[in-house]
Amino acid sequence: MADQDQQQNTSKPAKPNEPKESPSGDISKKGDGYRRTYNKRRRYYGKQTPREFSNKVKTSFKKLSIIVPLYNEEESIRPLVNEIKRALGRVDIDYEVLFVDDGSQDDSLKQIKEISKTDKRFRFISFRKNYGKSAALHIGFRNAKGNAVVTIDADLQDDPQEISNLLKKLDDGYDLCSGWKKNRKDPFIKKYSSKLFNFITRLISGIKIHDINCGLKAYRKEVVENIKVYGEMHRYIPVLAKWQGFKITETPVQHRARRYGKTKYGISRFFKGFIDLITVTFATRYIKRPMHFFGFFGALAFIAGVIVLGYLTVLWIQGQPLSNRPMIFLGMLLIIVGVQMFSVGLLGEMLVHNSMDEKEYVIKEKS
Repeated sequence: MADQDQQQNTSKPAKPNEPKESPSGDISKKGDGYRRTYNKRRRYYGKQTPREFSNKVKTSFKKLSIIVPLYNEEESIRPLVNEIKRALGRVDIDYEVLFVDDGSQDDSLKQIKEISKTDKRFRFISFRKNYGKSAALHIGFRNAKGNAVVTIDADLQDDPQEISNLLKKLDDGYDLCSGWKKNRKDPFIKKYSSKLFNFITRLISGIKIHDINCGLKAYRKEVVENIKVYGEMHRYIPVLAKWQGFKITETPVQHRARRYGKTKYGISRFFKGFIDLITVTFATRYIKRPMHFFGFFGALAFIAGVIVLGYLTVLWIQGQPLSNRPMIFLGMLLIIVGVQMFSVGLLGEMLVHNSMDEKEYVIKEKS
């Protein structure tokens, strides 16, 4: 026992400042002593994506062009820009915004110039004078760089949040999607004159869209490349596209009351729109076959004139005098008008035959 106690007492005592080895072999010094440290492995979970990016709406289009025609809308421009940025922030797509200033008399041009300097996604085109919305859209279509195009008015009545819903319709296979302002926030006259206008347009054109003239629309690039918008034809873009063979549809969109300024349209636009509807109907249905139009009405006039003169001839054979019968002049007039309309139709057919061009036909695809 004494020997064992002696061996324990003779064992070497630990020095207070001697470093102690850790199981991993690492030694660290703290103050006057040492402590063990352990190598902590860093866990790697991969690149984390912010939630706002993972929730973005997907679309098949690479770039979107938003065309904004405007006239004297200085108070609405900056709020519209902010709304477009918020709306497109939740869509996974590169975009540009093209303002087309239709000869504004206020500070609208100054506003869009300042915006385009700070954000290169915003561009502008400015007219020297007011040419109308159709001209603004025509120039906007020709300068759009995206393979999808959206048009929206600058008066803040259309909600940019609806753009993603329009693009979904294009992804479903449609070529043009028009907004339907199901619950309009317009004055009484504008609201009900628009309903009457849309009813007549549906009746004549055969296109079942509730709101032909809605400013919020989405197009595939090939649609805007193959339609010609001039005069006041912007009201009938769906009609022009449908008669070119494109698939069109509509979707309900939110409509808001005008915040700033006043509307640029009055009751006279209904009468102008009706005249333009006749022009569109003729230009799309009969521009390549004028004889079908002039020949039809010419034949009706000619046949009516022959019937009138035939009736008068029977009366003359029966011995009745025709000197006091003005119907003879009506019959002659109808025959002359019929022959003239036939002649106009033949001249139109000759012009169409000599001006035929393969570019006038819209080709969907080829191999």
